[in-house]
Amino acid sequence: MIVPRNEFKNVLDGGATIDVRSFGVRQPPCTRENPTYGIIGLFHILPPALAWLWRLVSPRGHDNPSIVDTDGMTSEGVGSYWPFASGKLIRQANLLLDQFTDYREMQYIIVPNQYIGAWKVSFMPQWVAREYLARRGTSKFRPEHIVPARSSLLGYAMYSIHVEGQQISRWFLQVDTQPEVGVEAYDQGAKMLHDFFRKELSKFQTPDLVPLGRQIIECCLDNGSLTDYEQLIVSQ
Repeated sequence: MIVPRNEFKNVLDGGATIDVRSFGVRQPPCTRENPTYGIIGLFHILPPALAWLWRLVSPRGHDNPSIVDTDGMTSEGVGSYWPFASGKLIRQANLLLDQFTDYREMQYIIVPNQYIGAWKVSFMPQWVAREYLARRGTSKFRPEHIVPARSSLLGYAMYSIHVEGQQISRWFLQVDTQPEVGVEAYDQGAKMLHDFFRKELSKFQTPDLVPLGRQIIECCLDNGSLTDYEQLIVSQ
């Protein structure tokens, strides 16, 4: 059956305003006894350059129903749409970087599901983050609301959050503070995450990648700081 175009309801033509772009990461449990990359808190704020790296790598992690032949993290590649894309990998990476440089008022976050540290949370972090950010609207986070994450790959962690009058425990915002995890296990998980980034980003180190993209990747390979990432693409 062919439906005339004018019969569709609530169809949007043209552009739309987007304030927040989120990226979900499936995490395994992380404990002192079994350190893993499950160190992402309730949600983290990423500067644009760092958010682009997460899109390049697009990790598909713990308990992913589409991963049946391997353990740990694998990668979907550029922007998570690479399995469905045509053309060259580096061309897609350059096009994706254009979005991050052209639209600098966007706010980027990463959100875990399944586990936060040692705690089973399923998809609750995504629901909480959406509700919390929707109520904030376009308000920017002030310095007292966020703190640099212990791992620079995770941008800023939240310092405190109140939702429906309830304060979220710091354990769920900064995983290194969980008694079941601690700093040593967190750092081991951060190294796993960084090693994964190094492995996946190596395929993008070609002359076809634009100079800014090469700078951002080199920043990661050199264990760049959060300030380094912020200076590569300055948010508005």
